[in-house]
Amino acid sequence: QPPRRAGRSGNMSKAIAKMFEPMFAAFAKRYQGWVGAELSKYGLRYDDLLDETMNLDVAEALKRLPQEERDLRMQRLKRAMDLSMKHVYLDPEMQKKQTPFKWYIKPVLEEVEAERDERAALGTGQPYNRQIP
Repeated sequence: QPPRRAGRSGNMSKAIAKMFEPMFAAFAKRYQGWVGAELSKYGLRYDDLLDETMNLDVAEALKRLPQEERDLRMQRLKRAMDLSMKHVYLDPEMQKKQTPFKWYIKPVLEEVEAERDERAALGTGQPYNRQIP
């Protein structure tokens, strides 16, 4: 009898999750809009927030990006730090031109993670150092 009860509670939790799914989707959309607005205030993209010192896959993905894209990233980060230190935001016209969810690291990062997973599955060594300093 306990397994049947566990199955029933599992079905119940799936039903509750399905019932609240539209509400969670609405909150997710609002939250994404809020995050996009905050990033636009400083002229950042979401991928700019990924820290290469804490995730070596991000560091490897950054190495694979074209130099121009890395330079643009550094310019955005420097501008954001400058604006933050001055306690000001970008002009409203400039904020409207920003593209906070235009991914530039994400596709390369997914490729790096897939390579890492494939190497782990095959039992081969890593081509780059995966130790966090």
